[in-house]
Amino acid sequence: MRIPYAEMKNLFEKILIKYGFPEETASRAARMFTDNSCDGVYSHGLNRFPRVLSYVSKGHIDPHAEPVLEESFGAIERWNGNRGMGCTNAAAAMDRAMDLAARHGIGCVALANTNHWMRGGSYGLQAARAGYMAICWTNTRPNMPPWGARDIRIGNNPLVMAFPVKDAPLVIDGALAQFSYGALESHRLAGKQLPVPGGYDPEGKLTTDPAAIEETWRVLPIGFWKGSGYSLALDMIGAVLSKGNSVHQVGRYEDEIALTQVFIAFDAEKTSGRNYAEETAAAILEDLKSAAPAEPGGSFFYPGEKAAFTRIDNMEKGIPVVEEIWNSLLKELE
Repeated sequence: MRIPYAEMKNLFEKILIKYGFPEETASRAARMFTDNSCDGVYSHGLNRFPRVLSYVSKGHIDPHAEPVLEESFGAIERWNGNRGMGCTNAAAAMDRAMDLAARHGIGCVALANTNHWMRGGSYGLQAARAGYMAICWTNTRPNMPPWGARDIRIGNNPLVMAFPVKDAPLVIDGALAQFSYGALESHRLAGKQLPVPGGYDPEGKLTTDPAAIEETWRVLPIGFWKGSGYSLALDMIGAVLSKGNSVHQVGRYEDEIALTQVFIAFDAEKTSGRNYAEETAAAILEDLKSAAPAEPGGSFFYPGEKAAFTRIDNMEKGIPVVEEIWNSLLKELE
């Protein structure tokens, strides 16, 4: 089942307004959820929307909250998200990081007390489409064991990097687990196994079964001990920059709320010049594309390139949806 972009956005917006969000916030959030599904990140678009509504109903997300500046240190600022909508808080933080970068060459916004940002790559795209390079990350509730341990103590803390490539921005958006929980959910809903082992089953064995990994919460860190170490470092840096919650503190809440995020933007115009940045990127990608495919007649993409093709296809044919989820949302307006 495929749904036109405008129809999906319109439904999201109407439901958010019904749940008490101001029209401007509802419109921006609805566009972001729709963009996520349109780009093929269904786990953080339509599929995640019902959970967001449940968080509003529980009082975890305040529809009227806006992020507030708490402290400024030149190119670095500390903001409080006041537990507002995670995706619009994050978009506002990246907007501010770009404002600071336009003045200083670099801008950093550390955001405390916010909610799940949905698709982290959204903020990389946001910066790249405006001509900025970007790095951003979020922490999570404890959802991954440190390397060598059984108990869940660290987060899969998604990390995003982006570069303003003209045709399709380069955006790498990856949780520090081999598969994010959103990816596990998407594979389970589609009745698919993971392409490679992604975590441990209840018997402590590596498995490609997403449902078994969801049951144990023992996801596998990327690069084994490396992903575990990166998770810890990002959590420490983010908590100190923002004066917000670290992963173990988030774990004290009933649900994954009051998160910490960091948004960094770089203005190439002030550092190397946009022409130099564009020429350098073009040369790197030309060299990359000259590599022979691993399989005869095969192809490969740089991060972000495939999502651009998916978007074109979904804009033309409609966005694929899980019919059960779509129908449940239609009932919200009955």
